[in-house]
Amino acid sequence: MALELTDSNFKEEILDFEGISVVDFWAVWCGPCKMIGPIIQEIGEKYDQVKVGKLDVDNNPETAIEYGIRSIPTVLFLKNGEVVDRHV
Repeated sequence: MALELTDSNFKEEILDFEGISVVDFWAVWCGPCKMIGPIIQEIGEKYDQVKVGKLDVDNNPETAIEYGIRSIPTVLFLKNGEVVDRHV
């Protein structure tokens, strides 16, 4: 199950996590986001050792700006809180 991430819990849930994280930056109105959403959920259910989260960019603009999210969906891959890859 993917975590509901916000500007206020992003640091605690993702940046402070020791391990692999996958974060989906999305919005309710985004068609491609709706297509990738089930895949993100499946990753969260299938791989217990990976922390998976979704961050709504409309409701949480600070984190989206901080990570230079200019188009959605964007998926960040982090290891120990550091971005190691991104997929737009």
